[in-house]
Amino acid sequence: MYTPRLKEKYKNEVVPAMAKQFNYKSVMQVPKITKIVLNQGLGSAVADKRLIENAINEMTMIAGQKAVATKAKKDISNFKLRKGINIGARVTLRGDLMYEFLDRLLSISLPRIRDFKGVSAKGFDGRGNYTLGVNEQIIFPEIDIDKVMKINGMDITFVTTAPNDSEAFALLKEFGMPFNNQKK
Repeated sequence: MYTPRLKEKYKNEVVPAMAKQFNYKSVMQVPKITKIVLNQGLGSAVADKRLIENAINEMTMIAGQKAVATKAKKDISNFKLRKGINIGARVTLRGDLMYEFLDRLLSISLPRIRDFKGVSAKGFDGRGNYTLGVNEQIIFPEIDIDKVMKINGMDITFVTTAPNDSEAFALLKEFGMPFNNQKK
């Protein structure tokens, strides 16, 4: 049976390293990534409905799982926004698909960013979750640049079981997340 490369790495390398670093008494105390959420907000989709369909198709190709449209929660007249209008796309990855996406992100997509100096260590929320912003969806090899109508950014959120930011930082660092040299 096939298991993703990073799932094996978590079990064989990350768990022992984290247990040693934080003196956990049980391997069940070691934090793990529970899900990865990709979110793309498209404010300009109010005027052009095809942008949502393209965003959903692109997110589905990137994630390997069907993306869904996100809807506006309330009316905002200044932005010509009505409650219930599709204004974005999102997909939540868990299990093997999550590890596969993380592997592709770390080994293929992030190195394709122009002038890449590492990801910021300031994206932690205080509860052990980390959000990373990507400016262009074309860094993913699944996207055909010729078919892209509009270059959009996206947020990638890593939800972990870590109780605080320092343990989440250590967990992502063990997986190989290329943080830049700034301390958070």
